[in-house]
Amino acid sequence: MKKIIVLMLACITLVQFAFAQDTSHEARMQWWREARFGMFIHWGVYAVPAGTYNGQKINRIGEWIMNRGKIPVAEYQAFARQFNPVLYDPEAWVKAAKDAGMKYIVITAKHHDGFALFNSKASTWDVADATPYKKDLLKPLADACRKYGIRLGFYYSQAQDWNNPGGAASRKPASEGWANPDSAKIDAYTAAHNGHWDPAQETKTMSQYMNDVAVPQVRELLSNYGDVAVLWWDTPTGMTDEFAAKLDAELKRQPMIITNDRLKRPNYPGDYKTPEQRIPNLSELDGKDWETCMTMNETWGYKSYANNWKSVETLVRNLIDIASKGGNYLLNVGPKADGTFPQESIDILKGMGAWMKLNGESIYGTKASPLAPLTWGRCTKKQSANGTTLYLHVFDWPADGRLLVPGLKNTALNAQLLANNTKCKVENTADGVVISLPAKAPDAIASVVKLAVKGNVANTVDAKEKMKTGALD
Repeated sequence: MKKIIVLMLACITLVQFAFAQDTSHEARMQWWREARFGMFIHWGVYAVPAGTYNGQKINRIGEWIMNRGKIPVAEYQAFARQFNPVLYDPEAWVKAAKDAGMKYIVITAKHHDGFALFNSKASTWDVADATPYKKDLLKPLADACRKYGIRLGFYYSQAQDWNNPGGAASRKPASEGWANPDSAKIDAYTAAHNGHWDPAQETKTMSQYMNDVAVPQVRELLSNYGDVAVLWWDTPTGMTDEFAAKLDAELKRQPMIITNDRLKRPNYPGDYKTPEQRIPNLSELDGKDWETCMTMNETWGYKSYANNWKSVETLVRNLIDIASKGGNYLLNVGPKADGTFPQESIDILKGMGAWMKLNGESIYGTKASPLAPLTWGRCTKKQSANGTTLYLHVFDWPADGRLLVPGLKNTALNAQLLANNTKCKVENTADGVVISLPAKAPDAIASVVKLAVKGNVANTVDAKEKMKTGALD
């Protein structure tokens, strides 16, 4: 009998522990699920060459210039002597994010080039020791985020590090980067040296790098800057479960921190998934939290000639599409070496902010659409004890002024336009709810109709059917 009682108590304890863990996860994720929109910042020494090395443009993304151009360690480190961001104004950065409607910031505390934007005791390859600026860049940003109510997260390249010896290196061929006559020779070297192209990168083992640089720097980031909302890992090249466990153990310093899925797959899945530069199809979603990270142009880190800027309309509609599928949007800015945002990024942020000022209610704190894919736009929802609010984002305004929400059987109560509070007539029909709209859309990008209905709106189509109906990426 005693054994049975002990066993029962053990089972109860396990259930309680599991519930507590799940509750902890839910509590940690609450703000993030409500935020929906954040700013990614890729900033570092790579902003100095700005995409050009030895007079030649290096292909692909700007922050990979050292790897793509196979720049020797000593040559790349010389760029740090020109990294002097005297125009850096962290309050202006945070206010730009806040005014755009963003709720959190994630900045590259250390990218793959190994350069730390903070004063690290684990390496001299940082802004305080290697540049004329000589000041920690993250401390004033953390202060500004607290002042303006923006949560701060740190991106940290835990495995790839092309400057601190022992760090891993992805095997990107030199032939893909630029017209180097020695590309074949370089590619053969990197193939034989685990992606490294300079002997200086191999004077220590990865285990030494992990113990001497990565773990201590993560400890510094989680200890010296107040509350850290997110730890955004990237590219687990060469990672082992042993290395991952050491880094994961440091997270206890920030009990409410959340992490992404890039520490070490599959045993360290983190709190959310991170599709990059794309918005998933509905058929890909599996109920887990997710966040699309995306550039405003064709690069993350600043490149002087990267001018393929997305329009405000495209980016706002991306945000709407992502929210309608229950995800977050982490939109990138790549500052210049002097500490300023490119003017194009500033203009885009202002444009998005203007739309969010009127329509943010339809994004923040919303859940994924319960409706089948809509031909004229997207839908988000909020649930309450009194019923459901559907936010109908209309991309294509109906010429006849009648907006059909197909398949919606709930009793419609009322509807209004968020942009100007115009009330709209609603009626239930056999085909769904019909909303009578003004002749002209109040917003050319996306006009939002706030529709209140009775009860909970059940999903009108399952995932397989959503795939058949051609949901957009």
